[in-house]
Amino acid sequence: MKIEPVRIQLTSCLLREFRKGDEPSLVRHANNRNIWINVRDSFPYPYRQSDARAWVRLAGREGLNQVFAIDVDGFVIGAIGVRPREDVNALSGEIGYWLGEEFWNRGITTEAVVAVTRYAFEEMGMIRLYAEVFEWNVASMRVLEKAGFTREGTMRRSAVKNRQVIDQVLFAKLRE
Repeated sequence: MKIEPVRIQLTSCLLREFRKGDEPSLVRHANNRNIWINVRDSFPYPYRQSDARAWVRLAGREGLNQVFAIDVDGFVIGAIGVRPREDVNALSGEIGYWLGEEFWNRGITTEAVVAVTRYAFEEMGMIRLYAEVFEWNVASMRVLEKAGFTREGTMRRSAVKNRQVIDQVLFAKLRE
């Protein structure tokens, strides 16, 4: 049985599946140190065409309806997704996202986080979503707060980014 991809039309963008042909736009927007410094090291920098091809294959195979391209005018400018946890945490998921720098401060990320949170609760059956934000990423903290997430605490010295040991701030939202 083939699973049909979910598409969520928002005011500022379309959340859709990744597909072949998205690679040039992915490289254009993802190959940015200002994005890389705020995401996990599994997100490469520099971000090359081969990285984009690998991501489109992976997202299409494993992430369908769990990870979405953020599309504006037919071009991928970012991504957002939910990674379901396992075992006793099976009803929890981690939300993650990035957005091309030229689209920052337009409300796109907040609108996408609100929509994907609703989708995770209503369609994926999640009861808790959380995000771990690097200590310096105040903009992402603000996005989560505007989307209704609560700051639960600081995970002290819990990550290494750019060879620096840093704190992460934990945010979560519970299904009502």
